[in-house]
Amino acid sequence: MTVLHEPFCNLRDYGETDAGTRTFDSPLPLLAWLRDQTHDMSVFMKETPPATSHFREVLADRRFLAEARHAFLIRRPEEIAASSYALWTGMNIDSIGLERLCELQEAVRDAGGDASVVIDSDDLVARPAATMAAYCAAVGLLFNPRALSWEPGERPEWRRSARWHADVSASTGFEQHGHMYSHTVGNSPDLARFAAHHRPFYERLYAQRLDVTPRAHADPRRPGNPLRPDRR
Repeated sequence: MTVLHEPFCNLRDYGETDAGTRTFDSPLPLLAWLRDQTHDMSVFMKETPPATSHFREVLADRRFLAEARHAFLIRRPEEIAASSYALWTGMNIDSIGLERLCELQEAVRDAGGDASVVIDSDDLVARPAATMAAYCAAVGLLFNPRALSWEPGERPEWRRSARWHADVSASTGFEQHGHMYSHTVGNSPDLARFAAHHRPFYERLYAQRLDVTPRAHADPRRPGNPLRPDRR
């Protein structure tokens, strides 16, 4: 599987991004490659649409929206506000990102794509096996329990933005971190306002989250409906 780590953010921040054996310096050729030249491979792309200035190009590509298989990972806006501010004091109300996730979900549906897969981060850290089994079943991948653990260390894909990935670089699996932040929604009016704005969008997505209760997935190894191998 070819894995792309935040390619649109890389284009914004560094002017280029790697995808497979290719290097791109603008979003439209990257989208065209994803859409038209990946039929002989499986591609997994992780992106943060709220943070990229290329969000509109993605929304405008209806074929990409319709043919890719999308999943939306959500987190409580109060947590996003505090953890983001700790790394980036210049954040603004759009940095929380949940409003844009809802916009992207609606654009996928409007283009005829499947936007039904929503993963709650609290479920992922509390019940990683059940959550990943449910995700794999939803997108047609075989669930591999060995993927729930890994060796700690920095990945080359995020070396340029390593400070955003310090916790995961030190981790060996999905786990909850009890960080204490100096600026939170409890003592920062700006962070409280940012989180409050995004709370309705979080609740809209949360209501659609995958059911990861044990009874819903008695056999986590069983895949869901198979998808075209190039559309993940």
